[in-house]
Amino acid sequence: MARKKAGGIAETVRTIVYAALIALVVRTFLFEPFNIPSGSMLPTLLIGDYLFVSKYSYGYSKHSFPFSPELFEGRVMEGQPERGDVVVFKLPSDNSTDYIKRVIGLPGDRILVQDGILHINGAAVARQKIEGEDPEAPGGTIYLETLPNGVTHRIRETSDDEFGDHTREYIVPPEHYFVMGDNRDNSQDSRFIGPIPAENLVGRAEILFFSVDGSAALWEVWRWPTAIRWWRLFNPVE
Repeated sequence: MARKKAGGIAETVRTIVYAALIALVVRTFLFEPFNIPSGSMLPTLLIGDYLFVSKYSYGYSKHSFPFSPELFEGRVMEGQPERGDVVVFKLPSDNSTDYIKRVIGLPGDRILVQDGILHINGAAVARQKIEGEDPEAPGGTIYLETLPNGVTHRIRETSDDEFGDHTREYIVPPEHYFVMGDNRDNSQDSRFIGPIPAENLVGRAEILFFSVDGSAALWEVWRWPTAIRWWRLFNPVE
């Protein structure tokens, strides 16, 4: 009986170890879950959204691994982000904090914001006002912005005269990317933190798998059905 019990415990431990290793491989090389803690990407992403980020989209760097160990420099199997991609990256100032923003500028681009209008390489980026207020991003004006490669996405502006609506011209260095939040007047992005090194990219946001509006505490099980934003589940991040 003692041998059977010991064998059962050993089998349980092996199962747990195998499961942890599989989870580590999936998280490192395939997909990693992230949650949205702030409103910097409104109206595209809401506080309480949970999404999967593909780790293979841009290849792998030290930041692909938990705790960013100094295993190697640069990226292997490198892929280039496209303008309009929503990316997760490590903040360059500490190389540990995760941020999520949209890629606006590629290496060599000239980026300028003037009176709230984004300019890329000397040309104003087209935006079209969407009439009415977005109930999930109230208090601002929603525009449909069209980037030079044809990618369209929604942005939110409080006004066109906020601090980040008048910038100098930035030239994106080689192997760097210029990123901005869709909530243009409430986002710590490349206008303030500088361009993002390619090495700091973690992955591309792909799909929402869960979303909750914060109206129910974890223990308030009876309120979960109304707190979950069911209509957002399994939507692609665009």
